[in-house]
Amino acid sequence: MGRAYQNRKVSMAKTSDAKAKVYSKYGRELYVCAKAGGIDPDGNLALRGLIDRAKKAQVPAHVIEKALDKAKGGGGEDFAPARYEGFGPGGCMVIVDCLTDNPNRTFNDVRQCFTKTKAKIGIQGAVSHMFDHSAIMAFAHADEDTVLEALLAADVDVSDIESEDGKITVFTPPADYFKAKQALTDAFGEIDFDVDEIQFLPRSVTAISGDDLVLFDKFLDMLNELDDVQNIYHDAEV
Repeated sequence: MGRAYQNRKVSMAKTSDAKAKVYSKYGRELYVCAKAGGIDPDGNLALRGLIDRAKKAQVPAHVIEKALDKAKGGGGEDFAPARYEGFGPGGCMVIVDCLTDNPNRTFNDVRQCFTKTKAKIGIQGAVSHMFDHSAIMAFAHADEDTVLEALLAADVDVSDIESEDGKITVFTPPADYFKAKQALTDAFGEIDFDVDEIQFLPRSVTAISGDDLVLFDKFLDMLNELDDVQNIYHDAEV
């Protein structure tokens, strides 16, 4: 059994409202990334990876272009990252990553999600020490040794590598994300990654069932309804 990570390849939502929320989250992240590192994907590797993920999530080209145009124009919203940690229903550990232009509003909104589901928001560092921050790249390939050799030849610090059902999953420190991706591309050409991002990986899991599971589902739904929430990481096993 491999390390627990969440595949964030977003399937298309059935309603227009749900689609709009997915597009909005990607649009905001693209804008912030382009504003910080430039709008040229060739010179901003973080942006290039984000555009690839947006396309996989079937975000329309006009949404991507609009975000880049906003970043090109300067000014506009001033979003900043915000991270909240705590204990969700059933005692599971949760990390909520946001992009916000109003930290007070975002904190209050996120806190309400915890409070209304019998969960408890904590201070910074309350649970993150129980997660590993890791870059993850998963793709179809049959030979784990060949992949590992290519990464080591490029001096990539490989934290872990797994091979299962014809798919290789590579874990590296976040600082080696771009180096690892470039090494894989150099060795094997353009790769259609199933997973290509940086996540928080839980070191253990918390089993949830019964009423706690109902509350946990409600908790996630409430968080996902918030425009400021970008990613949710947890150790819940349902």
